[in-house]
Amino acid sequence: MLNPSHPISDGHSLEYRGFRFELRAQPVRGGYQPIVVLVRTPAGEEEMRLPNDTEEIVYGTEAEATRHAEQQAMRWVHDRTGDGQGQF
Repeated sequence: MLNPSHPISDGHSLEYRGFRFELRAQPVRGGYQPIVVLVRTPAGEEEMRLPNDTEEIVYGTEAEATRHAEQQAMRWVHDRTGDGQGQF
């Protein structure tokens, strides 16, 4: 049985605490920028792209950018469920 509080990621999507995100690493300026799109919530909210939180940081590899996207999505969930970053 899966525990909804444990993240499930295949590198292209993340399922966490009832929220589902699409993760991408967009090529920019000789590197990659993490992109996170919220595609499902427990409350049925509309799809939306999370704001860029890297302040012009470009990652050297697609894997680094995707990992940052996963972390950003999990922080976003914690911020909205009252958990803060205590789970990291």
